[in-house]
Amino acid sequence: MSRGLTLLFAIAGGTAVANLYWAQPLLDFIGRDLHASTTLSGWLVTVTQIGYAAGALLLVPLGDVLDRRRFIPGMMLCSALALVACALAPSIGALLVAITVLGLTTVSGQLLTPLAGDLADDTNRGQVVGTVVSGLLIGILTSRTISGLIADAAGWRAIYFVAAAVSVAFALLLRRAIPPLAPKTHLPYPQLLFSVWQVIRQERAVRWTLFLGATAFGTFTMFWTALTFLLSAQPFSYSVSVIGLFGLIGLAGALAAQRAGRLHDRGRSMPATGWGWAAIVISFVVAAFADHSAAGIIVAIVLLDIAVQGVNILNQTRLFAVAPHARSRLNTAFVTCNFIGGAVGSAAASVLWSAGGWTAVSLTGAGLGCVALLVWALGRRGPLLNERSDGTTDPSPASRPG
Repeated sequence: MSRGLTLLFAIAGGTAVANLYWAQPLLDFIGRDLHASTTLSGWLVTVTQIGYAAGALLLVPLGDVLDRRRFIPGMMLCSALALVACALAPSIGALLVAITVLGLTTVSGQLLTPLAGDLADDTNRGQVVGTVVSGLLIGILTSRTISGLIADAAGWRAIYFVAAAVSVAFALLLRRAIPPLAPKTHLPYPQLLFSVWQVIRQERAVRWTLFLGATAFGTFTMFWTALTFLLSAQPFSYSVSVIGLFGLIGLAGALAAQRAGRLHDRGRSMPATGWGWAAIVISFVVAAFADHSAAGIIVAIVLLDIAVQGVNILNQTRLFAVAPHARSRLNTAFVTCNFIGGAVGSAAASVLWSAGGWTAVSLTGAGLGCVALLVWALGRRGPLLNERSDGTTDPSPASRPG
């Protein structure tokens, strides 16, 4: 896994996952153009997350049984077709359908991540996976800025046409760059899907990590979805391009969180996860007092992004150490749970905003962070994972099959 290939995986994965978030800063803009309510527009983010979770569940496990050199570019071409359908959607109903299909097919990043884990050495797997995952997270953050700027200049449909062209370009690049690899297992499709559940059922460490991952991503999407409503309303009343620029603030978090993979390699994964959850709680407390302060919002964004992205990288790298022969299937469980949490978070943002505004969103996020911190502390006392000095992990005896 050379530096160049790692960088290509990170950029391609970030480009792919960005497709899920083009609409997020444009919800009010799209709603006005298609004559949809704020609540209905908010569902654009939710159904994308649902589609993505379904794609992770149904398609990502195929990474363990198919030739990924063909499969990954093929999925990128499918997402390009879905992007064109989004750009041409004549109504909010048609856009909801097209964007759900986009979520379903935008799984390339989650196929590239376990592939990077397979190609990396044991001594630097955390760093390589951390770099690729950071690329995905940077894609999420920059997507809001790019989307806002292009929408201001050429309308919201233009971003989907541009993204379709980029997806085709990366499909061609990856087809040439991914080395040929034999499938890691040979299982019928129903048995392949069932084996995902088997890994979850057998490994207590996996269940614990999946809960923390889903909760982290749920709070993340809840914050960013509600932030669009906050910055669109008084006293801010920002344009979509300015709202999109707030995504750049989170880049500091993504770049700092990239070092989380190195913490795993050094055997510090578990304590670093606890510090990450403490920072999530603090970020929502800061946000609660910043409903009229752009500076306060910026501080909350930086804290939240450093924490959530660091926790995400640590969770994913620990999972890959549990069962190396089933990394795509473990990633299936991880991503599916994360984006179910993300869909719940996006839907909750709309409901909480209607019920109590920014204060309700912030207090809910802080409360969820406290619950997750308690779960981490109880699991930490187990411990669920025994960390070696070289940063690799073993399931605890209690969590091993049988």
